[in-house]
Amino acid sequence: MRTAANRHPAARPLFRTLPRLRATALAVLAALTTGLLGTAHADLDDEELLTDAPTATTAPAADPKYVWDLSPLFASDAAWEAERQALLAELPALKALQKDFGRNPASLRKALDRLSATSQRMRRVGVYASAMASTDNRNARNQERSAQARSLSGQFGASVAWVDGAIAALGEKKINAWLKAEPGLARHSMRLQEVVREARHKLHPEAEAALAALGPVLGGQANTRTLLTTVDIEWPSITVDGKPVRVDSTGYNRLRGHPDRAVRKQAFDAYFRANTRFENTMGSTLAQRVEAGVINARLRSHPSAVAASLSDNAIPESVYRTLVTEAQRGLPTLHRYFKLRQKMLGLPDLGYHDIYPELVKTTRRYTPEVAAELTLASVAPLGAPYQAQLKKALADRTMHVYPAPGKSPGAYQSGVYGMTPLIFLNHQDTFGSVSTYTHEWGHGMHTLLANGAQPPEKAGYPLFLAEIAAFTHEMLLQDHALKTAQTPEQRLFYLGEAVERLRSAFFRQTMFAEFELQVHDALERGEAVTGKRMTQMYCGLLKQYHGAEAGVMNIDPTVCSEWAIIPHFYRPFYVYQYATSMAAAHHFSTQLLAGTPAARDTYLGVLKSGGSRHPVPLLKDAGLDMNSPAPYRALIAQMDKLLDEMEKLLAQRAATATPSQNPNQAPG
Repeated sequence: MRTAANRHPAARPLFRTLPRLRATALAVLAALTTGLLGTAHADLDDEELLTDAPTATTAPAADPKYVWDLSPLFASDAAWEAERQALLAELPALKALQKDFGRNPASLRKALDRLSATSQRMRRVGVYASAMASTDNRNARNQERSAQARSLSGQFGASVAWVDGAIAALGEKKINAWLKAEPGLARHSMRLQEVVREARHKLHPEAEAALAALGPVLGGQANTRTLLTTVDIEWPSITVDGKPVRVDSTGYNRLRGHPDRAVRKQAFDAYFRANTRFENTMGSTLAQRVEAGVINARLRSHPSAVAASLSDNAIPESVYRTLVTEAQRGLPTLHRYFKLRQKMLGLPDLGYHDIYPELVKTTRRYTPEVAAELTLASVAPLGAPYQAQLKKALADRTMHVYPAPGKSPGAYQSGVYGMTPLIFLNHQDTFGSVSTYTHEWGHGMHTLLANGAQPPEKAGYPLFLAEIAAFTHEMLLQDHALKTAQTPEQRLFYLGEAVERLRSAFFRQTMFAEFELQVHDALERGEAVTGKRMTQMYCGLLKQYHGAEAGVMNIDPTVCSEWAIIPHFYRPFYVYQYATSMAAAHHFSTQLLAGTPAARDTYLGVLKSGGSRHPVPLLKDAGLDMNSPAPYRALIAQMDKLLDEMEKLLAQRAATATPSQNPNQAPG
């Protein structure tokens, strides 16, 4: 997830491929192309302020080995433009497919094959535009290209808006008979069956076409927010160590972990005060995005926006509600961690600006090369073939590694079928950056395995599964780091990293999920939801999750506008899947580390399934019931176990420490 590519309430997306895209052209393409052949997975982790990954400018950014090569997508901008024009010219022919679409099984297969091939070309166009934009949002040509891709996606959506209605008109009985009669339809079976399942929520073809054509307008709020925060806002500067530091998202992410508490507080105050000045504008853009989801749910006869969103992948709403209930039940464990953090930092009290400093410092530098080495070693439980495939992928120039001016924050994975995935990073040479690195390559390997086992129409995996592979990578990394720690202090460092990851990926994401529920519920009740109202809602959750009333942490009202910096909210009901996936990853990684071949085969089978099955029954067949409290309680129990060991090591350190020792310094 590292702080996180676009939920799709308005229409079923084209493909489910690839977690972590930007909310620009490809995000719109994924969200708005009315669904032919699967469900797109785009990921604003795409900007993971969620995972709290820092994004400071780093010198090696321009080194060619750290910059991806997009020429396999398009050799030049001119080649991209030629393909865009070719696709525009093909749109009338896609509309014409309607004439013989359902005449017989062969004509249906022929039409779906052509639509599939065109959608893959569309994805290539979108991925290129999105990748270029995310590396430099200031570039006018990048902005223009993104706008052109969004426009193309809207026109494409309008051209194929008739498809779902035509499939539904065939009826379940005929579709099942034709699937038996025409083997070539097998690759399209999931899409055909999904249309039948969701038919009652579809509108008249003309209405679907109109919504698709309006897609670039209806889904433009995320792009507005991105340009506002990365280009237009004049962020303040503060003086740190005698030098001015601009407190934009990059500066904030870097300074919030500063060892000097006064600097942290100053950075928080500057950043959130500047953020609060745009509270009304940010509130308006987010309210428009939420309102679009609410209206979409009503138009499509869903009981609520959350139900409409979860329906895309047949996720029971009870899964969402169970997660929230279990996270609330586990808040004493979270508060226990905060109290331990206060003790380890030696603070008289705890504020929101005290969450991010390292509990134990290390002098070790984790370069991208070190990250690759640790990632390869840590995935040994997944088997030698898995390691070999990952090593081969790492050798391709598909990573954009270091921060750079105008570059989007966070991390994501993207790409097209049949190619090594693109990995977008903001590497900081820290262990946290290693976690991000292995996380994104968890997505990458998920994509490669699904692509190798499924046709393109079934390879794209749903959002609910996407983060499981990434977090499983992270948990294997944590286990490897703990096993290879050479001193108690190193072990304490890695334990602290593991616990912090549980805080950010499980509890923090569930808090976000609750915020989304509150905002959508309010709009569905007919209440006006402004930026100030969102700040009030978010503030209540901040206080609850961080134990303000119990005296665990002080929540300064200034930070209550934090909701406005979270890009994931422009993909409603996406973030909860970080938390569910963390629980699922704990389940699978525990089994993998036990070393049984059957567990490995079961887990890899989940990844290879891609989007060929609905995720909840798929996981249940693999021994994991996400509708049960069990996986969430097991994860919280693991957090308590980690805290137990940290407290034991701290007690041992206190018993042996001398006055000259730095209690929070781990040897490199």
